[in-house]
Amino acid sequence: MVEGVRVPGPEAAGRVVERVRAALGDLVRGVEEHKGFVTVYVDPGSLVRAASLLKGMGFDHVKSVTVVDLVKENALRVGYHVSSYSNPELARVVLELATIVPREGDVRVPSLVGVWPSAEFQEREVYEFFGVVFEGHPDLRPLYLTPDLAEKKPLRKDFKVEEEGIYLD
Repeated sequence: MVEGVRVPGPEAAGRVVERVRAALGDLVRGVEEHKGFVTVYVDPGSLVRAASLLKGMGFDHVKSVTVVDLVKENALRVGYHVSSYSNPELARVVLELATIVPREGDVRVPSLVGVWPSAEFQEREVYEFFGVVFEGHPDLRPLYLTPDLAEKKPLRKDFKVEEEGIYLD
């Protein structure tokens, strides 16, 4: 699955990118466009400000929060896919707001629950499976896994699955 903004036609994608660049200004560290999909990168420290500006543009909710484990770069790419219920022009748009953080040690990014309450559940999943701590999150605890298994960050690429020694003939 390709991540980013999916908008009808390259002209529409260009208009959204222009508006996002204008709204976010120097917070933007990079933009990727590919076949109508757009991802906007910001520094982790700018994530809350960028999210607030996007919300002001009409992106009123988070559809998903994802992580890509960039092992070769020794980093994690955290992405928020946002869209709009209230703005008909943006209703068909899903924009990815992304940041890249080092994967070693205590990985922290600011929570966006204060901007988009719909991020609450997805940030908990990312915390549980990848070990990303969302600073300021109101209830950061595992949803599905036991705390000891969540500590092992089971969806990171370096997670080793232990065999149980149970085989069926």
